[in-house]
Amino acid sequence: MTTADAATGRTVTTDIPARLDRLPWSRWHWSVVVGLGTVWILDGLEVTVVGNIAARLSEPGSGLPITSAEVTGVAAALYVAGACSGALFWGRLTDRFGRRKLFMITLAVYLAATALTAISFHAWWFFLFRFLTGFGIGGEYAAINSAIDELIPAAYRGRVDLIINGSFWLGAVAGSLLSVVALNTGILPADVGWRATFALGAVLALVILLVRRHVPESPRWLLIHGRDREAEEVVSGIEGAIESRRSGPLPPPHGEITIHQRRSISFTEIGRTVFARYPKRAVLGFSLFVGQAFLYNAITFGFGAILTRFFAIPADHTGYYFAVIAAGNFLGPLLLGKLFDTVGRRVMISSTYLLSGVLLFGTAWLFGRGSLTATTLTVCWCVVLFFASAGASSAYLTVSEIFPMETRAMAIAFFYALGTAAGGISGPLLFAGLTGTGRTGDTVLAFSIGAALMCAAGLVAVFLAVKAERRSLEDIATPLTAVTPQEGPTATGTDGNGGPPDIRPPSPPSSNPA
Repeated sequence: MTTADAATGRTVTTDIPARLDRLPWSRWHWSVVVGLGTVWILDGLEVTVVGNIAARLSEPGSGLPITSAEVTGVAAALYVAGACSGALFWGRLTDRFGRRKLFMITLAVYLAATALTAISFHAWWFFLFRFLTGFGIGGEYAAINSAIDELIPAAYRGRVDLIINGSFWLGAVAGSLLSVVALNTGILPADVGWRATFALGAVLALVILLVRRHVPESPRWLLIHGRDREAEEVVSGIEGAIESRRSGPLPPPHGEITIHQRRSISFTEIGRTVFARYPKRAVLGFSLFVGQAFLYNAITFGFGAILTRFFAIPADHTGYYFAVIAAGNFLGPLLLGKLFDTVGRRVMISSTYLLSGVLLFGTAWLFGRGSLTATTLTVCWCVVLFFASAGASSAYLTVSEIFPMETRAMAIAFFYALGTAAGGISGPLLFAGLTGTGRTGDTVLAFSIGAALMCAAGLVAVFLAVKAERRSLEDIATPLTAVTPQEGPTATGTDGNGGPPDIRPPSPPSSNPA
């Protein structure tokens, strides 16, 4: 690493990004996956439990004066609204104060809010802490996805990101089966079972918080914010841990990058970067998030209500059906994830969105004809969501890697909030209204809206998806702080899906070490 003084900060030439990207998969990377990725299991558990226990919460004796429509509509929308506002609030702080500090704080917020949900005694209390639980989860999306993409080698980034975001559905499986127990009044009283599920979520969050203490700050973030010596220590520690378990030395890194360190980036510059420098990427991010957010936040929130209303499935049995579609959701990213790194982002993103949309149109047609039973509807949803889940997970991967380092967390937060507000707040309210009428045609309409939005997003990806597979983050989007020989200590960039390579050949060996 070499350094030079500049008028407003230090200019640093380093190979740290190349050193991180050339690392082989190791036990250390698994520790990152466990420490950061397991929180989505909690998110899946939260959302699924609430959807499945809606019928029980609305019954006399639950200890909470609330209706089923308020649980699947108002409370669901407030949870998503909290996640949107939390993503924006914590996302800005993540870019400014670091990934590690914020992913510890946001998990603590989630833990406290979930614990307080368990002692709800009135609808307003339940609504308040559903909002605050979402507020913590929204921050997790920005901080966690930023940290994961900056710590995982380029060759594995796509599949790891997809599987981690897809692990939401492991939580959904657990939540579905847990709700079966919670709703069984022969095991737990009606006013205790649902409280126990939220309390369990808080306990699991505490365990993850303890594991997460060992995950370091992103060296890329440290480097850009003037803490290059700390970044060197972190990377050297990672390399040492990996080398101690190898029979030979690590492969040499290839390429360096020169940056002009800055401690903060203004909102104006973030907005200019996203919308003026990369407008096509902005359209892509918004399209992917709207499509998946409406499909998931609208349709899956009400799946239990559909089974109960149209197929007379008892409320305490809907969890079994949801566990099946949740398993299909997780298998999608798990089995298709590697293809995002080999076949490529553009082909896989567009095909998963389009396939899920077309299959959902087919499901809507069969449902409208009365050709489906509770079992066959579940099978149809399982197939639809196998592809949709991989596509939805790729939305987070996409916005995390196609914008510059300094705006990464805020970009994730912005597109998550914008897309989820469009599909995730209006979706549950609209869908609850449509399915609540009990008319088959209204539910077919809801299915068709979700299918159309997924297909539209898939078509956008055909033309605008970025070929980011196996490429360094700095090569996909030039850091705002990057310096080129012609530019000096400021950064410029171009619109579109390409962009100049940012990691350049190593500097001459005569450079003085920092």
